[in-house]
Amino acid sequence: MTTLILSIGGMTCMGCVGSVKRLLGQLPGVDRVEVDLTSGRAEIDYDPALVEPEALRQAIVDGGYTVAG
Repeated sequence: MTTLILSIGGMTCMGCVGSVKRLLGQLPGVDRVEVDLTSGRAEIDYDPALVEPEALRQAIVDGGYTVAG
């Protein structure tokens, strides 16, 4: 497993946190997703043989949020 930490913009409530967790959690190879609303950070444990970091970023953007990092 590899861990990726991303800064996510556009989250305003716990519903947004749940959305980001669902967006990432449905991707193949994603093992764990922790999202912190206060810091705007997501920590994702994933299998790089099954999913690339760019796919993780794109899932967040496709969900209507922004990503830095």
